[in-house]
Amino acid sequence: MASGHGREDVLPYPSDAKCASLLRLLVVGINPSPWTAAVNAPFARPGNRFWVSLAAAGILDATIDASRGLSHADEQLLAERGIGITNLVSRPTARADELSAAELRAGGSELVTRIAVLLPVAVAILGVTAFRTAFNAPRSALGRQSADTVPRWPEEVQLWILPNPSGLNAHENVASLAEKWTNVWAASAS
Repeated sequence: MASGHGREDVLPYPSDAKCASLLRLLVVGINPSPWTAAVNAPFARPGNRFWVSLAAAGILDATIDASRGLSHADEQLLAERGIGITNLVSRPTARADELSAAELRAGGSELVTRIAVLLPVAVAILGVTAFRTAFNAPRSALGRQSADTVPRWPEEVQLWILPNPSGLNAHENVASLAEKWTNVWAASAS
């Protein structure tokens, strides 16, 4: 269901059913920033370390500059690598802490339903605090999670929590994010 806030996803095909089992990795952001919504591309705000950390991890051959939107070539590269991107909540905010717990929980419930259709090898949800709220899992920590952490999560789909790559997250840098992406990418190869 479209929210009217711009692009909802970056997936190989416009429907979840057509993307079923095509994704090696589904990246789930918390929600778009106003900049991201304006240029209609995920993780587009300058200073966000998402794209540079994927390149540093070797998942992408080069850093994608999404600050003005994704090019057709960028989208094709993501599809060829088996990478999809979506968000827990589609409403843009300047900071993730502007979202309500109800919005995060509703987004988490919708995500679980979508995962059962998409069936990616792995899902990486970016932001431990948002994950804890969305899935009522207050003790969850960064890293790979047991599928039973989230009710109705498909057993065959790896579940990961990674740090939010926003420049507002002072606990991480490009190297530490790249190390975590390297672990997810290696695990999703099996």
